[in-house]
Amino acid sequence: MLEAIIAAVKKVAKQEVMSRYLQMARQHKVDGSLFTEADLATQKALARELQKIYPAAVVGEEMSAQQQIEQWCAGDAGLWCVDPIDGTSNFVNGLPYFAISVALVRHGKSTLGVVYDPMADEVFYAERSGGSYLNGERLPIKKHVPILRDAIANIDLKRLDHKLAMTISTSPPYSSQRNYGACALEWCYVAAGRFDLYLHGGQKPWDYAAGCLILEEAGGHMCGLDQDDFWLEPLWQRPVIAALNPSLFIEWRNWVRQHR
Repeated sequence: MLEAIIAAVKKVAKQEVMSRYLQMARQHKVDGSLFTEADLATQKALARELQKIYPAAVVGEEMSAQQQIEQWCAGDAGLWCVDPIDGTSNFVNGLPYFAISVALVRHGKSTLGVVYDPMADEVFYAERSGGSYLNGERLPIKKHVPILRDAIANIDLKRLDHKLAMTISTSPPYSSQRNYGACALEWCYVAAGRFDLYLHGGQKPWDYAAGCLILEEAGGHMCGLDQDDFWLEPLWQRPVIAALNPSLFIEWRNWVRQHR
C-alpha cells in the first residue's frame, strides 16, 4: 500500500501541482486563508487515486468545515487525511517549499504517512512500527545532538500567545530559528535532523497527520502545550512542542511551558 500511495502522490504532483507552478492566481477562503485552482484540482485527484488503493472517507483542507467534520466522523475506522498543497502561499509566490501530505488515519491516529516535496523530489514516509524514511534512507539522516543554546528551531510565532511569542522573540533559548510556512515539511525536517526543535501554536489535522507519524517513527518526541500526550490536544487546533532527541525534547518542553 505504501508504494502505491507514493506512486499516486508523485503522479498527482506532476499532473496537477507542478503543471500549474508559477501560473496560479490567488483566491481567499471565508477565513482569509489562501487557495488556488491547483489546490482544488490536486485534492480531487488525490481523493480519486487514494480511494482506488483503499476505499475510505477523505478529509481535505479544501473542504468546508462542515464537510470536514462529517467526513472525519464517518471515517473513524479508516480515512484519508490530505493537504493537497501544504504551503500554498509559497507555491503561489514561487518559493520552493511546499508539499503534498497524505495520511491514513484509524481511530483518530495516523497509521501511515507520506509527505512529498516535488521541488526537491524528496518523499518522506512512514508506517506505524515500520520506521520512517526519506527516499529510501532511514530517518534521521543527521544525528547531531546539540545543547539547547546551540539548537536550530522551527517556530511559528503568529499562533502562539502574546507572552510566549514575545519571550521567544526577545530572549530565545536556542541559537537560531526558521519558519518556512509548510507544516508537513517542518515535521519532516525535524524527523530528518535538519531542525532540532519545533513549536507551533495550533494545526489542523492535515497539517500534522502525516508529519507527526514520520517524526514519531524517526524516534522523535512531541507533546502539546498543555498535554504530555499530543493526541489529547484539540483535534482541529492541535499545538505541538517537538524535538528529535529525547533529552533535548524534555529541556525544550519545560522551557516553553515555563514561559507561557
